[in-house]
Amino acid sequence: MNLPNKLTVSRFVLTAVFLWAMFSRSPVNDTLALVLFSAAGLTDLLDGRIARQRGLITDFGVLMDPLADKILTCSAFIAFVERHMLLPPEPLFFLGQYPVRAKIEAWMVVIIVARELAITGLRLMAASKNLVLAAEKYGKHKTISQMVAIIALLVLDAHIEWWPWLRAFFAPWTPWFCLVAMWTTVVLTATSGVLYLWRNRQLYLREL
Repeated sequence: MNLPNKLTVSRFVLTAVFLWAMFSRSPVNDTLALVLFSAAGLTDLLDGRIARQRGLITDFGVLMDPLADKILTCSAFIAFVERHMLLPPEPLFFLGQYPVRAKIEAWMVVIIVARELAITGLRLMAASKNLVLAAEKYGKHKTISQMVAIIALLVLDAHIEWWPWLRAFFAPWTPWFCLVAMWTTVVLTATSGVLYLWRNRQLYLREL
């Protein structure tokens, strides 16, 4: 197994440890979850870059790299929904007279997970026909937006564990950034999924 594929496999392991940290009762579990997710995101950046630079692109990597991304991000979003249901966050800021909570909503996660399942199903269909559907640039942008949103939410949850000066730095702008990041993620995820399904429509329309 080459280095890029090892990094891809390590992302599955980091996802499992990250989920443990998300629901651990350690005093620094949120900070630990932030570190673990950031490390997993770094492996996503490195495996593709190393594979392209060294000519180590394989069918395993083409299929498993995006799958590892999907499992990591979907696991994080689902974990956020459960955590925020168990411990609903207080309103962090107001738009006019309406309180706004910077958290991921269940309907947002439904859109994200549905898109990922649909694309994974399409890739499996292609694989059954000895075809490999590589990720497109819109999909990469979607993945980046998802990871940024997750990191922002982790920072929002974790800064209560940090030093006062660090909390003071993040507190004024993190909730707004989370809100923008979450909506950007939902829009990019839905748009990239529709475009991917449309561009590869001949693959599944032939089966109808």
